[in-house]
Amino acid sequence: MRALLVIGIGAGDPDHLTLQAVKALQTVDVFFVVDKGAATQELVALRAEILRRHVPAGSHRVVEVADPDRDRAPAAYGDAIADWRRRRADSFQRLVRDELTDGQVGAFLVWGDPTLFDSTLGVLDDVAARGGPAFTVEVIPGISSVAALCARHRVPLNRVGRPVQLTTGRRLAQGWPDGVDDLVVLLDTPGAFADLPDRDAVIHWGAYVGMPDELLVSGALHEVAEEIAALRTAARARKGWIMDTYVLRRDPPA
Repeated sequence: MRALLVIGIGAGDPDHLTLQAVKALQTVDVFFVVDKGAATQELVALRAEILRRHVPAGSHRVVEVADPDRDRAPAAYGDAIADWRRRRADSFQRLVRDELTDGQVGAFLVWGDPTLFDSTLGVLDDVAARGGPAFTVEVIPGISSVAALCARHRVPLNRVGRPVQLTTGRRLAQGWPDGVDDLVVLLDTPGAFADLPDRDAVIHWGAYVGMPDELLVSGALHEVAEEIAALRTAARARKGWIMDTYVLRRDPPA
């Protein structure tokens, strides 16, 4: 029986690693690193730094696998994601079959927390359903981008007695959802906040939270939306990628 650990490594600061994660790292024989291309090599470098700090040299192997390409703005979003996940499952299946032997432990180091807006667990479920070498999966939680963002802005995630909804920029672009006044928005490639009619809503925004080039802005949308949009554009041009999250909060209806 092979074993897989899915380890949350935090939102960008190597110090986000939990003691549970450190202990888990030291049991691993093979680390699987998903390479998303030249533009995001600093994400691979962060994983290498975590291993350097916490895992004895020579006690493990590192195997990199290229992440399948995908269209970031497809006409048929659901079909595109299903195809990408299928090709990702093909890669993960090969890793489990060819890079691990019975009794060995493999690990995926997942940005943030593995249970929040990450596909690794779902893809591993797809791999297990195909048959082949049997494996177990254990999840080590990590500090999410949401937790790190709220901490950096020194704001609670929720208001007393009020619900919070996690959503995506794609859905926010269709309008503020009914029945909720506090939103957490992730994966907002186009910057849907800029077109919201709720201009008095407050936004707590952050990009690269926990990393050396962290960006933070907070204020009413009508005051800071243009500033955030400009920062996002400049940061993406400079780094080739952006990872940002924000909380939106408006007054509930009277």
